[in-house]
Amino acid sequence: MSISFPSAPAEKEVLENAGLFSPKFDAHGLVTAVVTDVRDGELLMVAHMNAQALALTLETGIAHYYSRSRDKIWKKGETSGNLQTVKEFRTDCDQDAVWLKVSVAGHDATCHTGRRSCFYRSVELVDGQAKTRILDDVRHFDPATTYSSE
Repeated sequence: MSISFPSAPAEKEVLENAGLFSPKFDAHGLVTAVVTDVRDGELLMVAHMNAQALALTLETGIAHYYSRSRDKIWKKGETSGNLQTVKEFRTDCDQDAVWLKVSVAGHDATCHTGRRSCFYRSVELVDGQAKTRILDDVRHFDPATTYSSE
């Protein structure tokens, strides 16, 4: 089965009401994907999806994303074992972003650093300079051994 997505309707009323999923891709063919843990709502990551990643995610129930740096589709957790099973898939009002509520297998970690969330740092203004502070330094896996083959 191959899913295709219709072009976004020009009429705002049609776009904003129930009906076909017609993602509004940016100039690079991408939509933003916000990913949270279905259990507690923790923000795990923000990524991008192209039409192929969206289709694979809907068809398989496993989150797939588009890597801008590697210029390819990737199944989240394929290397680490921390697969993201999509429990709920939402889109925003103008369909240029999606929200995935997922359960994470394996070590229950999403970040390539081994942490649960990619958002493990806070940003604060200290003496007129923006500084980061690590809030979560718990490593659920060792990135050096997990990603050694990449």
